[in-house]
Amino acid sequence: MHTAEHILNSVMDKMYHCGRSFNSHIESRKSKCDYRIRKGLSENEVRAVEKTVNEIIKLKIPVGEELMSRREADARYFTGKLPEEAGDMIRIVRIGNFDACPCIGEHVSNTSEIGSFLITSADFNEGVLRIRFRINQEITSTNN
Repeated sequence: MHTAEHILNSVMDKMYHCGRSFNSHIESRKSKCDYRIRKGLSENEVRAVEKTVNEIIKLKIPVGEELMSRREADARYFTGKLPEEAGDMIRIVRIGNFDACPCIGEHVSNTSEIGSFLITSADFNEGVLRIRFRINQEITSTNN
Protein backbone atom coordinates (compact mmCIF):
# COMPACT_ATOMS: atom_id res chain seq x y z
CA MET A 1 0.00 0.00 0.00
CA HIS A 2 2.92 2.37 0.71
CA THR A 3 4.29 1.89 -2.80
CA ALA A 4 0.87 2.61 -4.30
CA GLU A 5 0.71 5.78 -2.19
CA HIS A 6 4.06 6.92 -3.65
CA ILE A 7 2.79 6.35 -7.18
CA LEU A 8 -0.50 8.16 -6.46
CA ASN A 9 1.39 11.13 -4.98
CA SER A 10 3.63 11.40 -8.00
CA VAL A 11 0.72 11.06 -10.44
CA MET A 12 -1.29 13.72 -8.62
CA ASP A 13 1.62 16.14 -8.63
CA LYS A 14 2.41 15.50 -12.29
CA MET A 15 -1.23 15.85 -13.38
CA TYR A 16 -2.41 18.65 -11.06
CA HIS A 17 0.77 20.31 -9.72
CA CYS A 18 -0.54 19.96 -6.17
CA GLY A 19 2.51 18.42 -4.54
CA ARG A 20 2.50 15.22 -2.52
CA SER A 21 -0.28 14.55 -0.04
CA PHE A 22 0.07 16.65 3.09
CA ASN A 23 -1.86 14.10 5.14
CA SER A 24 -2.32 10.38 4.61
CA HIS A 25 -3.50 7.31 6.44
CA ILE A 26 -2.19 4.07 4.97
CA GLU A 27 -3.62 0.70 5.99
CA SER A 28 -3.56 -2.71 4.38
CA ARG A 29 -7.29 -2.73 3.49
CA LYS A 30 -7.93 0.89 2.56
CA SER A 31 -6.07 4.18 2.61
CA LYS A 32 -6.54 7.89 2.05
CA CYS A 33 -4.47 10.85 0.91
CA ASP A 34 -5.29 14.56 1.23
CA TYR A 35 -4.11 17.14 -1.31
CA ARG A 36 -4.30 20.91 -1.35
CA ILE A 37 -5.81 21.73 -4.73
CA ARG A 38 -7.95 24.46 -6.29
CA LYS A 39 -10.99 22.35 -7.16
CA GLY A 40 -12.43 18.91 -6.86
CA LEU A 41 -11.95 16.33 -9.58
CA SER A 42 -14.71 15.21 -11.92
CA GLU A 43 -15.46 11.50 -12.14
CA ASN A 44 -13.56 11.40 -15.43
CA GLU A 45 -10.53 13.04 -13.81
CA VAL A 46 -10.67 10.59 -10.89
CA ARG A 47 -10.73 7.65 -13.31
CA ALA A 48 -7.84 9.19 -15.29
CA VAL A 49 -5.75 9.32 -12.08
CA GLU A 50 -6.68 5.71 -11.31
CA LYS A 51 -5.84 4.60 -14.85
CA THR A 52 -2.47 6.38 -14.78
CA VAL A 53 -1.53 4.82 -11.42
CA ASN A 54 -2.41 1.37 -12.80
CA GLU A 55 -0.37 2.02 -15.96
CA ILE A 56 2.68 2.82 -13.81
CA ILE A 57 2.11 -0.31 -11.70
CA LYS A 58 1.96 -2.45 -14.86
CA LEU A 59 5.37 -1.17 -16.02
CA LYS A 60 7.02 -3.52 -13.50
CA ILE A 61 9.34 -0.81 -12.21
CA PRO A 62 11.95 -1.86 -9.65
CA VAL A 63 11.56 -0.30 -6.21
CA GLY A 64 14.74 0.38 -4.29
CA GLU A 65 16.13 2.51 -1.55
CA GLU A 66 19.18 4.52 -0.65
CA LEU A 67 20.35 6.16 2.55
CA MET A 68 21.46 9.77 2.75
CA SER A 69 22.28 12.19 5.52
CA ARG A 70 19.40 14.10 7.09
CA ARG A 71 21.01 17.33 5.84
CA GLU A 72 21.12 16.11 2.23
CA ALA A 73 17.57 14.69 2.47
CA ASP A 74 16.30 18.01 3.90
CA ALA A 75 17.88 19.85 0.97
CA ARG A 76 16.49 17.54 -1.72
CA TYR A 77 13.12 16.34 -0.37
CA PHE A 78 10.29 17.33 1.92
CA THR A 79 11.11 15.53 5.17
CA GLY A 80 8.48 17.19 7.37
CA LYS A 81 6.34 14.06 7.58
CA LEU A 82 9.18 11.90 8.93
CA PRO A 83 9.11 11.16 12.65
CA GLU A 84 11.96 12.51 14.80
CA GLU A 85 13.18 8.98 15.43
CA ALA A 86 13.95 8.60 11.71
CA GLY A 87 17.50 9.52 12.73
CA ASP A 88 20.47 11.11 10.99
CA MET A 89 20.41 8.78 7.97
CA ILE A 90 17.21 9.00 5.92
CA ARG A 91 15.91 6.24 3.66
CA ILE A 92 14.84 7.43 0.22
CA VAL A 93 12.49 5.03 -1.56
CA ARG A 94 12.88 5.07 -5.35
CA ILE A 95 10.43 3.74 -7.90
CA GLY A 96 12.78 3.59 -10.86
CA ASN A 97 13.09 7.07 -12.36
CA PHE A 98 9.40 7.73 -11.71
CA ASP A 99 9.43 8.75 -8.05
CA ALA A 100 11.70 9.20 -5.05
CA CYS A 101 10.89 10.38 -1.54
CA PRO A 102 11.78 9.80 2.11
CA CYS A 103 9.74 7.03 3.73
CA ILE A 104 9.94 4.64 6.67
CA GLY A 105 7.14 2.32 5.45
CA GLU A 106 7.38 -1.14 3.92
CA HIS A 107 7.50 -1.42 0.13
CA VAL A 108 7.41 -4.04 -2.59
CA SER A 109 10.54 -4.70 -4.63
CA ASN A 110 8.76 -4.23 -7.97
CA THR A 111 5.53 -2.40 -8.89
CA SER A 112 4.18 -5.60 -10.45
CA GLU A 113 3.72 -6.91 -6.89
CA ILE A 114 1.13 -4.26 -6.01
CA GLY A 115 -2.04 -5.53 -7.68
CA SER A 116 -4.63 -3.20 -9.19
CA PHE A 117 -5.25 0.24 -7.73
CA LEU A 118 -8.85 1.39 -7.19
CA ILE A 119 -10.01 4.84 -6.09
CA THR A 120 -13.09 4.17 -3.97
CA SER A 121 -14.04 7.83 -3.49
CA ALA A 122 -12.80 11.37 -3.91
CA ASP A 123 -14.32 14.42 -2.29
CA PHE A 124 -13.40 18.08 -2.10
CA ASN A 125 -13.95 20.35 0.88
CA GLU A 126 -12.44 23.77 1.63
CA GLY A 127 -9.45 23.39 -0.69
CA VAL A 128 -8.68 19.79 0.27
CA LEU A 129 -9.15 16.84 -2.05
CA ARG A 130 -9.37 13.53 -0.21
CA ILE A 131 -8.77 10.40 -2.27
CA ARG A 132 -9.64 7.04 -0.71
CA PHE A 133 -8.19 3.97 -2.35
CA ARG A 134 -7.56 0.27 -2.01
CA ILE A 135 -5.60 -2.42 -3.74
CA ASN A 136 -7.21 -5.44 -5.36
CA GLN A 137 -4.72 -8.16 -4.56
CA GLU A 138 -3.81 -10.03 -7.69
CA ILE A 139 -0.89 -11.76 -6.02
CA THR A 140 0.00 -12.89 -2.52
CA SER A 141 2.28 -9.99 -1.50
CA THR A 142 1.29 -8.31 1.79
CA ASN A 143 3.61 -5.28 1.83
CA ASN A 144 2.15 -3.15 -0.95
